[in-house]
This record gives sequence, structure tokens and C-alpha cells, in this order.
Amino acid sequence: MVKCRKVVSLSILIVGIGVLFALNLIFGSVSIPLPDIWNILFEGDTQNGVWRFIVLESRLPQAMTSLLAGAALSVSGLMLQTAFRNPLAGPDVFGISSGAGLGVALVILAMGGSVSTSAFSVSGSVAVLGAAFAGAMVVMGLIFLFSTTVRNNVMLLIVGIMIGYLMSSAITLLNFAATEEGVRSYMVWGLGNFGGVSMEHMPLFASLTSLGLVGALLLIKPLNAMLMGEQYAESLGVDTKAVRNMLLLITGLLTAIVTAYCGPVAFIGLVVPHMARLLLGTENHRSLLPTTILMGGAMGVFCNLICNLPVFSGIIPLNAVTPLVGAPVIIYVIARHRQVDM
Repeated sequence: MVKCRKVVSLSILIVGIGVLFALNLIFGSVSIPLPDIWNILFEGDTQNGVWRFIVLESRLPQAMTSLLAGAALSVSGLMLQTAFRNPLAGPDVFGISSGAGLGVALVILAMGGSVSTSAFSVSGSVAVLGAAFAGAMVVMGLIFLFSTTVRNNVMLLIVGIMIGYLMSSAITLLNFAATEEGVRSYMVWGLGNFGGVSMEHMPLFASLTSLGLVGALLLIKPLNAMLMGEQYAESLGVDTKAVRNMLLLITGLLTAIVTAYCGPVAFIGLVVPHMARLLLGTENHRSLLPTTILMGGAMGVFCNLICNLPVFSGIIPLNAVTPLVGAPVIIYVIARHRQVDM
């Protein structure tokens, strides 16, 4: 029964991703006939150079970025929820996104206030990614340090939120000392946008994201063992310290990549793991983790589609859409847990 449910769920998600990906290429502020989109993608022939640029240099990389970023954030959230055994753990809730954002702010504002990664040279992109990774790792390190002394999950969550506030405060001070152009640019970046990865940077973005996702898949067995607690996992021969360090590296890498290119995206990493659990009805990571990857990708592509629908006068900020999808799910999960506890 569970296996059949998994196969059906994965099939639906794969089909859904294909449909949503196609809709991302079709809909936008500029109306492009479907036959021309087909010719641009598969035959490389169109009489309108502007349409070709829009499809290949804007809509296609946005769709690819949203797919990979959604999967990366969702996997990060799932691993954090498993490691800390806290249903409200996530890259944004624990302040990891804020830490990566602080690293980006330090580099970007020092370089003149531009936050468009597509404008960076190779060395500039590496500097931004390195700074984001360092910021994410600092916060992750602090969280793990506190987790050794703070055993209460709620208190640990509060510690993570406070660390996030400290990072946000430092970012505010940096913006206060920056130029007007830098403040405006960083504010726009902070709203979230899947359009920050050009086709030129796509190989780097896709490679690093895929590396992190593969690393997460390799942790399926120890993550399942950690569901029963660290002592149980260690009795099975799992090196929990090594697993935590690896989880720290993978989560920091994925969060840093997405934050550097797309801004601090909220809710996806927190919500999608719960949606996957509700869909499968299991905590087994052998089924849960691949489903979370697919559902995260679908969620990212769906949010990007909403942001770019032609019914709006312009592109909607990503972080204005993700709470609309994520907040009701979290409220339902909290209410459901409360009913179970009672």
C-alpha cells in the first residue's frame, strides 16, 4: 500500500512539474504564440529576436532556477527537521538564510552596492557564493553548538530565531551605511526572485545544487536512524557526529547557493517537507526525501509562475507569494499536532 502510494505520488509530481515548467515558458508579461515558443526551443528558428531572447534568456533560466532552488530549500528544511526533531525547523526560521544574506551583504555592499549576480565576473560570483556559504555555516555552527546544551526543541527554535534577528540587524546596519543605490538594490534582492541566474551562470548554479541534493540522498539511511534518537542511531553503528557535520555542510551549501542567487526565500524549506509527509503518510526518508525534492521543485516552479502571470502589472516579489501558499499549511500542521496531543 505504501509502495503503491509512493509510486502514484511520484508520478503525479513528475507530470505536475512538466506541466508547470511548460506554463512558465508560455506565460509572462509578453504574449508569445505557442508555436513560436516550440520553434525557439526545439528548432532554433524564429523571426522575432526579442521573443527568442525572452524565452531562452529569461523564462527558461527562471524555470530551471525555480525548480532547483525549490528542491534545494525543501531538502534543507527536511534535514533540519529530522536532525533537530523539530517540525518548525527550516533555513529561514533558524536564521540560516539571514546568515547567508549577511555574507552576501558584506561582499556586495563592499563591491559598490550591486546585487545582480548576472553582473558579476567569475571571481565576483565566487566571492558572493563563498560569503553566503560562510554566513550560512556560521549560523549552522551556532545552532549545532547550542543544540548540545539546549535540549528543548522549542527553546532551540527560539535561539535560532534570535540568531536570525542578530543577522538581520547587522544587515540593516550595513544598509544604513551604504549608498542609496545599494540600499534600494539590496531591498529588491531581499524580496526574492528566481530571475537572478542567467544562462551563463546556470552551469555553476545547477552543478552546486545537484551536488548538494546528491549528498542529501546519500544520507537517507543515517537520517532514518536519527528519527529514533541519537542513542538508537549510534547503537546501529551510525556516527551521529559525522552525519551532523555532513548535514551542516550540505544544508549550508544549498542555502547559500539559493540565497546568493535568489535572495532569502521564505517558507518553501519549512512547508514542503510537511506537504510531502501529508502526501505519503510516512517518515521514512527512503520515500520522503525523493518526494520532497520533487515537491520542492514543483513548489518553486508554481510560485515562479504566479509571480510572472500576465494578469499583474509587473513581476510580483517571490516572498509575497510563498507565505500565501506556506502559511495555511503550517497552521494546519500546528492544529493537527495539537489535536493529536489532546
